[in-house]
Amino acid sequence: MTATPMSQTPSVESSPLPHFHRHIRWMDVKEHLTGYLFILPAVAVITVFGFFPIGYAVYMSFYNWRVRKGPYVGLANYDKAVGDWLGVLLFVVGFIILYLAYLAWDRAFKAHSDRAMLFRLGAAILLVGAWLVIPMGWERMIVEGDKDFLQSLPITLFYALSTVPAELAIAMVLAYILFQKIRGKEFFRMLYFLPYITPVVASAVVFRSMFSSRETSVANQFLSALGLPVQKWLFESRPVNEILFGLKELPGLLSGPSLALVSIALFGVWTYVGYNTVIFLAGLGSIPPELYEAAEIDGAGRLQLFRNITLPLLSPVTFYLALIAFIGTFKAFNHIYVMRTPSAQGTVDVASVTIFDTFYKANQYGYAAAQAILLFVIILALTFVQNKVFGEKVFYG
Repeated sequence: MTATPMSQTPSVESSPLPHFHRHIRWMDVKEHLTGYLFILPAVAVITVFGFFPIGYAVYMSFYNWRVRKGPYVGLANYDKAVGDWLGVLLFVVGFIILYLAYLAWDRAFKAHSDRAMLFRLGAAILLVGAWLVIPMGWERMIVEGDKDFLQSLPITLFYALSTVPAELAIAMVLAYILFQKIRGKEFFRMLYFLPYITPVVASAVVFRSMFSSRETSVANQFLSALGLPVQKWLFESRPVNEILFGLKELPGLLSGPSLALVSIALFGVWTYVGYNTVIFLAGLGSIPPELYEAAEIDGAGRLQLFRNITLPLLSPVTFYLALIAFIGTFKAFNHIYVMRTPSAQGTVDVASVTIFDTFYKANQYGYAAAQAILLFVIILALTFVQNKVFGEKVFYG
């Protein structure tokens, strides 16, 4: 057997594989660099106009900043806003218990009959616990903290609950109607979208005139035509439950929003229904018509088509619009600032308006920054809860 000469043995140095591997690695690095260069402008814009303002607001919140930077105060601004950190802890724990109660109740529908009763019982116990802990924590915060800021949070929640469900429901119905083969639907689509592109301040001034306390205002003339008593509308600080049902001195959130806040909520619904309608129309256009045809062959009516096909397949669009709308209501400012009146006695001062008053009227920049950071954390928490609770119900086909 002839041995191979040493000069004919292939060496690692003479093999082309290392050069090939180095070339592949350089190509990978080049592709990554190209990708990073493409996203660099977007990252720069988000950093300058997004992350930097948030970071600077956090920085300001640790100082007694009044026009000029003052001494470092640590968490004093946050202490002033929330009052009692034990109350904050109880409040947060109460909502965690409430979320666990929801999980137990949801699990009850998925479990067998013998275990479903145990889950329902556990959900009821957790619900009672949350009902006891949340008010306890809130009471401690209200007694020691900034009442104006803390009371603006339930007002903001009332505004969100008064606008978002109505916007989505009306927009879905309008989109379903405009998606049919009706005459002039393009004109109506444009008509419903006009409030969204109308300048907010100008339209808010018009609504303020329509919902004034004068008997000659449009809203009061409408009530007079129906034989109902005139109302103060934007000048009314009493809760709607007291005006409609005569329920006085209800505790906490049970009192409901004031009539002034409901009047402003009507403006929010009027403004965003058209935008939501357009998005729903896009969602309806993505539903395959073969599904409707097959269901009609099986004898399904219009109501069954809407309930069993349209609603499930529109759930991703509905979830997106609900998420965006809820975040938007917690940041609403322009029209509320224009439409609020002193006679409303602060019942329309949502969190963003309260923060602006702290910043602009009181010139407490550091404290306003702390309030803004707290609102930011609340929005993040609510967005997380919405994703966990409603995101699982979305049907993606």
